[in-house]
Amino acid sequence: TAPTAYEAVNKKSLLSTFFLTYLIIFYLFLSNIWFHIIKKIFFYCNNDTQTMNLRPKIALYEPDIPQNTAAIIRTCACLGADLEIIEPCGFLFDDKRFKRVVMDYMDEKMIKFYKSSDEFFKSKKNERIILMTTKSSNPYTDFEFEKNDTLLFGRESAGVPDDVHNLIKYKLKIPMVNNKRSLNIASSVAIIL
Repeated sequence: TAPTAYEAVNKKSLLSTFFLTYLIIFYLFLSNIWFHIIKKIFFYCNNDTQTMNLRPKIALYEPDIPQNTAAIIRTCACLGADLEIIEPCGFLFDDKRFKRVVMDYMDEKMIKFYKSSDEFFKSKKNERIILMTTKSSNPYTDFEFEKNDTLLFGRESAGVPDDVHNLIKYKLKIPMVNNKRSLNIASSVAIIL
């Protein structure tokens, strides 16, 4: 006998439900795979910064504003970037303005101090130093960074001296609209990282 209209509709409904369920499971399977691929590519995070750190090192040349240095220390600590400070600094590390901003993010294992710029440059003879400066015409977005790069930021009040500027081959800037003068150094570090 021929199936009734109810049985024919029910059979189509079951097939549609089965097919839709199959598509949903297949979609979830693929999206799960892609999620893990994207996670590995973009969100890889290794808490052991001593074994693998894909971020560039940040170096501060004789920083003179304690709050900015403290904010950079916090940013580097939160993002797992190594920080290097070329002394002398224009403040003491027990300055209350510094302590108020740095809070408990001061991890001396992630900070390397250099007594002078000469000591800094000697230690970097086999690494690239990239100066971040408003005087450059090359935007950082067009530059190919490498694993061991060190990004050097000058003093808030004066940048780096001409002799240091002339030693460095690579100079980059953060593009800004309407030819504004400069960003805060702590904001600049955060943008680059």
